[in-house]
Amino acid sequence: MSDAVLKAYRESIDNIDAALVFMLAERFKITQAVGRHKATHGLPPADPGREAEQIARLRQLASSANLDPEFSEKFLRFIIDEVIRHHQAQQG
Repeated sequence: MSDAVLKAYRESIDNIDAALVFMLAERFKITQAVGRHKATHGLPPADPGREAEQIARLRQLASSANLDPEFSEKFLRFIIDEVIRHHQAQQG
């Protein structure tokens, strides 16, 4: 593999990483709004039923995309746990 080929691969990876960061930022903007809504309406910070649905959905999407469902679940669980932490902080 020439250095030019490796450089092109790395540039693509860098672009994808940047897109992931911006997508996560957008997702957290929405989940912060959800947290404010929950706090205002006295709703619990966590919704285990919704979490289970999302994990099952993501595992199915991962399988369709030839991505390890275990990895996708760990990734989503990390995000969900962080969102819940933010929601708990918003509730006081």
